[in-house]
Amino acid sequence: MPDMEELSLTAGRSGERIDRFLSEELESLSRSYIQKLVKDGSVLVNGKPVKANYKISQDDIVQVSIPDPEEPDILPEDIPLDILYEDDDVLIVNKPKGMVVHPAPGHYSHTLVNAVMFHCRDNLSGINGVMRPGIVHRIDMDTTGSLVICKNDTAHQILAEQLKEHSITRRYHAIVHGNLKADEGVIDAPVGRHPTDRKKMSTKAPHGRRAVTHYRVLERFGNYTYIECELETGRTHQIRVHMASIGHPILGDQVYGPAKCPFKLQGQTLHAKILGFHHPATGEYMEFDAPLPEYFQRLLEQLRK
Repeated sequence: MPDMEELSLTAGRSGERIDRFLSEELESLSRSYIQKLVKDGSVLVNGKPVKANYKISQDDIVQVSIPDPEEPDILPEDIPLDILYEDDDVLIVNKPKGMVVHPAPGHYSHTLVNAVMFHCRDNLSGINGVMRPGIVHRIDMDTTGSLVICKNDTAHQILAEQLKEHSITRRYHAIVHGNLKADEGVIDAPVGRHPTDRKKMSTKAPHGRRAVTHYRVLERFGNYTYIECELETGRTHQIRVHMASIGHPILGDQVYGPAKCPFKLQGQTLHAKILGFHHPATGEYMEFDAPLPEYFQRLLEQLRK
């Protein structure tokens, strides 16, 4: 039986499902992992185990026992990494298009985690369970750009807290359909799981979480606009859903955009360009700039003609 770390929280949002409440309080853990903890009896409310659909009350005391990290069954793989920065605490990589960040059913190899496990050997945080060592945040498979990997639990906890407080800088570049009216704007619309299509997110979800995206125009190309988006929050598919919700889906987005794309693209033209945070050991603010991938640069040149 592994040692258990116990965490006590005082619930303050009456009527909210316990798994949703915990996924907001413990952002370094995935919702599915939290649901597994609930199912295993590792989540107690007022001293008693509950089910995932339990609705919390104002004065509930919630206790979460998080098992020590297990040895992952995920194998290290010698996959080249585009490293932007590395020290004893963090690794910043420029993720290529088509690479999944962490293993999942049907995708247990050729992920960023497999590559990072090979590169870092035993120097990875284990906070997020067996499937996501070192992973604090993620970007979609067909989104490129900067991602931070944590090499120890202290760094992971500090960066997870910065992520929760929305103090991490995340600026993305994208090409969207249409000509945006304003040079800049803010989209403040909740994002949650689509009510009928579970693979999609939506701004019309009944229990969406607040999501805020700031955008500004970089260049206009008539039927397309090159923009920068800065995340205030970080919900699943946030930029893709938000831009589609105002009638300007991201070019190449096969989930939220038009079925037909006039260019030969592999998924959405979305790139995590700027990543900034306070270093977990020194407290110094650091910012990293992931160069645009070649396909993105070629597409911009084509649109400029």
